[in-house]
Amino acid sequence: MTSNTSDAPFYDRMLSLGLARVAEQAALASASLIGRGDEKAADQAAVNAMREQLNLLDIAGVVVIGEGERDEAPMLYIGEEVGTGNGPGVDIALDPLEGTTLTAKDMPNALTVIAMGPRGSMLHAPDTYMDKLAIGPGFAEGVVSLEMSPRERVEALAKAKGCTPSDITVCILERPRHEAMIAEVRETGASIRLITDGDVAGVMHCAESGTTGIDMYMGQGGAPEGVLAAAALKCMGGQIFGRLLFRNDDEKARAAKAGITDLDRIYSRDEMVTQDVIFAATGVTGGSLLPRIKRQPGWVETTTLLMRSKTGSVRRMSYRTPVAPHQM
Repeated sequence: MTSNTSDAPFYDRMLSLGLARVAEQAALASASLIGRGDEKAADQAAVNAMREQLNLLDIAGVVVIGEGERDEAPMLYIGEEVGTGNGPGVDIALDPLEGTTLTAKDMPNALTVIAMGPRGSMLHAPDTYMDKLAIGPGFAEGVVSLEMSPRERVEALAKAKGCTPSDITVCILERPRHEAMIAEVRETGASIRLITDGDVAGVMHCAESGTTGIDMYMGQGGAPEGVLAAAALKCMGGQIFGRLLFRNDDEKARAAKAGITDLDRIYSRDEMVTQDVIFAATGVTGGSLLPRIKRQPGWVETTTLLMRSKTGSVRRMSYRTPVAPHQM
């Protein structure tokens, strides 16, 4: 791929519909594998479709958040160049199927997710864990922080909302490592919505608390998903904080390779995503944010959330397309 025009301007408005199509096609590719119990097949179908669609876009794209390191992922690996090369240089963060287990088991909130911004706009997060904390829009900066205990976070947010802790709902990934956090949050009187997978959707829920009922997200999950979630909140509004966590020297080496030297740094939303971005997500199994893929004899329908941080615009787009019987 040649990048003849990588210094071309980033016209987010013109690229946004193309990005929505990328998310749609990844979702459609995984549709026939919903509930089939095969995580790898569902993920691979979404990866193939997303890569194929990305390579049709007039961009000189580089995957900065992808399927893993080059030696681990044959396609959409970190550093892979995508697009025709005839267009602006862009960073791409993606998860072709956020919630492969959710898809395989036909559980809620599986999404296809992709974000795009100008070259150098997104944190090159290594494939490690990240401690995350997120709330929705409308609050003063620093009302909650990662330095606070879980109890302090709940109490601070309740005070800012003018309610009691028992009116707060926190979303947490259900993992053994979160048992103490879950217990401490429940001691405040707050309720917890536990999710089995899909923490990008979990963070996005905070930005639409009136619809989802979730006020705050906290806990440890994948660092790449943290950057994707920051891109979503850049468009939707809200705050997210992330601190990389390292379990061994290999993970610290990955951070060094990504150019990260301060291993204890806490990143804010605008430090993870430094410039305006576009973001698209298509519902696969359905949930609080987006309905599931609808399959009927002869056609299939998806719903995509398409957002631009530059304008704060949020579109919900339905896409209905005929399909042959053998594709159902």
